[in-house]
Amino acid sequence: MEAIAGLDALAQENRLDAYRLLVQAGPGGMAAGEVASCLGLAPNTLTFHFDRLRHAGLVTVRRQGRSMIYAARYDTMYALVGYLTENCCGGARKGCAPKARVPARASARREKDEVI
Repeated sequence: MEAIAGLDALAQENRLDAYRLLVQAGPGGMAAGEVASCLGLAPNTLTFHFDRLRHAGLVTVRRQGRSMIYAARYDTMYALVGYLTENCCGGARKGCAPKARVPARASARREKDEVI
């Protein structure tokens, strides 16, 4: 898997949300309709997003009866995380520990709550 392809596929909010659901669902995956329902997306829109994730090597798909079951490819996910870890800070591992930070959405939500 190319890191750029994986990061590009995950750079879109709906794809990231769908991928997060699949990772949480485990190796058995989830039916496309269930993912669409959870995310409030039209099935044809979700198919487009799944195709991007599949082409990046992040998900697999299999037919089960009339349903398409999508599952996260953990090997590819681990390879992408490994690539990012190995290449962070320009290769200098000293001082390259992750710092605890609040995700941007949570931070913005907290600021909005504090203003009220």
